[in-house]
Amino acid sequence: MTAGFGFPCGCVAAIAAVIVADLAGATGHPWYALVMLGAVVLAAAHETSFGAAAGITVVAWALHTGFVLGRFGELTFDRASAAAAIVLAAALVAGALTGLVVRTPWPVRVPAPRRPAEVRARDLSRSHQSSPA
Repeated sequence: MTAGFGFPCGCVAAIAAVIVADLAGATGHPWYALVMLGAVVLAAAHETSFGAAAGITVVAWALHTGFVLGRFGELTFDRASAAAAIVLAAALVAGALTGLVVRTPWPVRVPAPRRPAEVRARDLSRSHQSSPA
């Protein structure tokens, strides 16, 4: 996925993840939303460019702190939001590294095919020609 479509799709996925986590009870257990948002960031970082994934990470952090930790869209800056930032940044780095490894073309060395049956047959025919009969 290109960066042009990766950022908006990732933001929509992050919003959907927060809504589902909120319905599952994330206001009482904020880790529900953090795990789902971490999965969104991980997948986005794996599939799209680093810049788009970094933007999705910031949006995911803002959604988590604004609507899960704080209920009215106000960003909170405390230990829980710092932990969320660390978890989402780790998901960003892990997804970017796995995406880089998958997209890197690794050289493949294929050995030349050997035909031992033909080599033996030729060597035997030479040995019969050179031996006195």
